[in-house]
Amino acid sequence: MAFEITKELLENVALYVDNGNDKALSKLFDGVHYADIAEVLDQISFDEAIYVIKLLDSETTSDILSELDEDVSSKILENLSVKEIAEEVAELDTDDAVDLLGELPEDRKENVIAQIEDDELVADIQELLNYEDDSAGGLMAKELVKVYETWTVAGCLRKIRAQAKNVTRVHSIYVVDKQERLIGRLSLKDLLIAKNESKIAEIFIPKVDYVFVDADAEEVAKVMAKYDLEALPVVNENMVLLGRITIDDIVDVIKEEAEKDYQLAAGITQDVDSDDSIFHLTKARIPWLFLGLIGGIGAFLIMEGFQDSFKKNAVLFFFTPLIAAMAGNVGVQSSAIIVQGLANDDVKGSINNRLIKEMLLAALNGLILAVFLFLFIWLYNGEMQKSLAISVSLIVVIIVAGLIGTFIPLFLNKRGIDPAIATGPFITTSNDIFGILIYFWIAKLIIGM
Repeated sequence: MAFEITKELLENVALYVDNGNDKALSKLFDGVHYADIAEVLDQISFDEAIYVIKLLDSETTSDILSELDEDVSSKILENLSVKEIAEEVAELDTDDAVDLLGELPEDRKENVIAQIEDDELVADIQELLNYEDDSAGGLMAKELVKVYETWTVAGCLRKIRAQAKNVTRVHSIYVVDKQERLIGRLSLKDLLIAKNESKIAEIFIPKVDYVFVDADAEEVAKVMAKYDLEALPVVNENMVLLGRITIDDIVDVIKEEAEKDYQLAAGITQDVDSDDSIFHLTKARIPWLFLGLIGGIGAFLIMEGFQDSFKKNAVLFFFTPLIAAMAGNVGVQSSAIIVQGLANDDVKGSINNRLIKEMLLAALNGLILAVFLFLFIWLYNGEMQKSLAISVSLIVVIIVAGLIGTFIPLFLNKRGIDPAIATGPFITTSNDIFGILIYFWIAKLIIGM
């Protein structure tokens, strides 16, 4: 049964902490997954969370800290001693240990590392700290199982058992040569059925997917998603095996990228949370809101140039919001599909082919909608010419909006700019302006106003 955080549970935690009832508190969390405990800590007071962290064993609390929201874990770390943090770090895989240390000020980080007694762990952590956070090196862990091609099957099994003690999950067994270069992978089935005296060189699989240590995190995510991998080895330019990236790290990358793209599409230029300060949230939102304001002023100036026409053909004015809304909606639909395709690496071929396809799609959609709109206006006021002008304008506006929504994210992607910025306010504002301009220009041609 799934763990459930109830009001009674939270009240019990508060009661046990107030009374200093460590035995009852330990029993309450006995057998509970660290992710569930982290969720509980998010819902209790900060002092209570600190109490629980200091009560539970380091093996459990280290995982809890890595699961907590960064802001919460940073505050908790501020209230732990250097020695206590070092104990937490020592229990984590190297990638999680580096993430935890990354939340500390530089001087405190150095003091924590100095408290770690395992020299090999210290060396691994210091190596990982040198890589960029959004690179394969910044994502990888040093813990893995590797075997040498010169080993026998019998010797290999003994060495694997020893290595596996330090690896949380054994996804793959990597094969290296004497120079530590990655040359393949080993099937557990092949290892179990092979003769004890056989060499690993005789049974390993030379085909193995890998990424270079300086590869971008998004590139790593695409490789793992494409080949359905649970783990991916990381090598340097000489093919020396440095570490591995596991699927849980990539899920975090995908989640963060999706959140960033969602915020960009909504017109938020920085990574923000709902709990951030009003100033920080305003700073993130105001650029696109200002763009919307400029777009509105542009639409006003266009409409002002046609104010005499409004007096003669008031019906055109009443359909202006419809034309602007359709332009914005079609543009956002087109850009959203392209941005999603670029993120999944599904958009291939020339830009021209994409634009032609989108133009035909927009023309078909526009024609269907325009026929309905024409019949409505004609039946409503009986004026054929004005009905035709508004309906034809709608078709052209939809086609132009579709082309803009397709072209801009493709263009930005070619220039190395995140195409997610093309969706939302940017596309909506630009299509509003172009839509209104096209609307009145076509209406003027047909009605002769």
